[in-house]
Amino acid sequence: MFVIFLVLELFIVGCQSPQVPTRNIDVSILTEGKTRQVSLPAGSTVAEAIKKAGLTPGNLDRIEPPYYTVLSEGDNIKLIRINEVYKTEERIIPYKHQVIRNESLAEGETRLIQPGINGIQEITYRQTIEDDEETNNSIVKTVIIKTPVPEIMMVGVQAAFAPIPIQGRLIYLAGGNAWIMEGSTTNRRPLITSGDLDGYIFTESPQGDWLLFTRKSNQSPDLERNTLWVVSTSGTSPQIIDLKVSNVVHYAGWWPGGGTKVVYSTVESRPTPPGWQANNDLYQVTFGSGWVSKPTRIVESNSGGVYGWWGMTFAWSENGQYLAYSRPDEIGLVDVNTGTLVPLMEITPLQTHSDWAWFPAIAWGSDDRTLCSVTHAPSTGLVSPEESPHFDLNCISLVNNSSVRIAQETGMFAYVSPSPLQIIGREKNYQIAYLQAVFPAQSETSRYRLVIMDRDGSNKKVIFPPEDAEGLEPRVPVWSPQSSAGQSENMLAIIYQGNLWLIVPASGQTQQITGDGLIKRIDWK
Repeated sequence: MFVIFLVLELFIVGCQSPQVPTRNIDVSILTEGKTRQVSLPAGSTVAEAIKKAGLTPGNLDRIEPPYYTVLSEGDNIKLIRINEVYKTEERIIPYKHQVIRNESLAEGETRLIQPGINGIQEITYRQTIEDDEETNNSIVKTVIIKTPVPEIMMVGVQAAFAPIPIQGRLIYLAGGNAWIMEGSTTNRRPLITSGDLDGYIFTESPQGDWLLFTRKSNQSPDLERNTLWVVSTSGTSPQIIDLKVSNVVHYAGWWPGGGTKVVYSTVESRPTPPGWQANNDLYQVTFGSGWVSKPTRIVESNSGGVYGWWGMTFAWSENGQYLAYSRPDEIGLVDVNTGTLVPLMEITPLQTHSDWAWFPAIAWGSDDRTLCSVTHAPSTGLVSPEESPHFDLNCISLVNNSSVRIAQETGMFAYVSPSPLQIIGREKNYQIAYLQAVFPAQSETSRYRLVIMDRDGSNKKVIFPPEDAEGLEPRVPVWSPQSSAGQSENMLAIIYQGNLWLIVPASGQTQQITGDGLIKRIDWK
């Protein structure tokens, strides 16, 4: 029996595989300037070697060769320690130098309008350090801490234009500054020289003793587009008052007979074109020396009809009895007691296929009973009514609620401007000035010519510029408040090629007044 068990045991042992002793390999790990020797079984990977060495790689560290590599005897592993360091520094942003040519100053005379102030920007860098050596240094963020303010220097380029006596106060906007002429076109002085008037609002009070204007806001453009101000026009030291009103684009004006009462409409600033969303509202505010009242709402915010996002404008009759409104699809009156809109005429809105909308220019005749406006006329071809290129000049009588077309094919920017009442013979009458497009079918881009006519549309006459000269960019013509000495009629002021020109309508006599090419807005009271 014993012999049988011995034979079975020898048989089992003989069937087992021969045992081969396990072989280790030696590898080197280089990290942080030191070399470590590690012995581990053949067939091990880099990851196992790193673990055996008791090393813990960081999230940014790099291993050469990769973790999954199977090692052989004598292989070298490199663990590269990588750190990222963020550093910030402040840099000066040098201010820019701007030169404004102004012919109101004598040639060669200079005036510092705005001192320059350097800005500051904070720059954040990301440094990549591999084994104590910088391998990359890049900018990851730049923040403007302080916006630089440009230095604005006004340089005189006065031209020798013949002086003309004028009535009232003629105020003009040039190079972001407001200037005033009184008595003579050579008698000029600055009202505002901050260089930040944006030209959206620029209108004198009925008596010419105040100027209402907008200026660029110092706040972020996402919060405020501009702010509304007034400045006195008399005295050697003009009084400037902030009305604490912002975001005014289409309308702000004086309440006739209201002294220092101002009405305005607002928008909300937007980062997308056109840069605002109109509220189509109307507010009133009153100011005095050292105080400004809280705004009083006249018209609540509303959709504004078709293309209401663009906005609407308003116009007072001279006697303050009527307040008209104009929007892309309608002309009407505002009931200032209830804040309701009373339509007078529907307008076919113009499809511009762009990020702007057209609304009819409106102006009251000097009889305070006639509202003149540009209207969108229907097309005679296959073009849709909304795309018609035709525009006419109409007058609406509040006496009999009738509308009369007094000029055809004027162009969309006709900018009607009735004169003050004039005594012609034994009758009181007034004339109407407007702009006539050189190419009426392309009036959006066309130049214009200045035309005058009687209030019934008769006796039309083109008076400026000459037919062989370049046309006008469309801007509202402005009448003088009274006739000048030696004249029986009021003069017209117009902006032509950036300069102020005065025109005597009857004789067609014209005179260039400025020569710096900077004028953007004018008013005359």
